[in-house]
Amino acid sequence: MGLVRQSPLIAPLPDGPFRFFALDVETANNQRGSICQLGIACVRFDRSIDTWVTYVDPQTDDWSCTRIHGITGEHVIGAPLLCDVLDVIEARLSGHVIYQHSGFDKAAIAAGCREYQRDAPEWEWRDSVLVARKAWPELKRNGGHGLASLKDYLGLDFRHHDAGEDARAAAEVVLRAETVFAG
Repeated sequence: MGLVRQSPLIAPLPDGPFRFFALDVETANNQRGSICQLGIACVRFDRSIDTWVTYVDPQTDDWSCTRIHGITGEHVIGAPLLCDVLDVIEARLSGHVIYQHSGFDKAAIAAGCREYQRDAPEWEWRDSVLVARKAWPELKRNGGHGLASLKDYLGLDFRHHDAGEDARAAAEVVLRAETVFAG
């Protein structure tokens, strides 16, 4: 008889209601499905943000992106698999707008789902880069609209390449852009 893998406990997402979510992933290597950390910023109607983050076990020995985010195989020992994480968050995010900062995160989730022969969640994805380009067109030739550039330009306070922090930053970009559009 084969060994049955016990699924680790995964903290539930914060209680809502929420206006929208922002999601970010970090990957162990250049394979998009090698998600090793997933963060979600949960944005309330009063503009406050609760952040949820978990390590994910990508089941790989290739940690070539550690130099970018600092996450190693030791960090994910005992962490849930992506399919376990999706079991916890998929329904909760359904019916809401999910922001990502570029197309990478949606593609990584889809790639990870393919590895588990699972359909990718049918979330309503939006791109906070496009929101930032519309709100701050002056950055086009002056640093661009990546999170590092927006961090400096908008005075955001976050640790880049941490999935929870980057998700929160993407949410803050959207919230600040809303004030530009409203003003």
